Amino acid sequence: MDYVERLTNLRNDRDIDQATISNLLGVKQSAISKYEKRRAQYKIDDLIKLCLYYGVSADYILGLPQGLDYPKR
Repeated sequence: MDYVERLTNLRNDRDIDQATISNLLGVKQSAISKYEKRRAQYKIDDLIKLCLYYGVSADYILGLPQGLDYPKR
């Protein structure tokens, strides 16, 4: 499952329509449809808003494994 599927599933599982997400992101509803059909890509700022809205980590949305070590500086 990729990040588009995860975001679409989050929206559907919570019975949220595309119009609600478009209002949150400040885009037209047709943009959400294009994202979900892979005709356009989400912006990173939108992914951050969606993480906060759904209460999930970016790692979850992106499908990264839990417990990854962060680079040490």
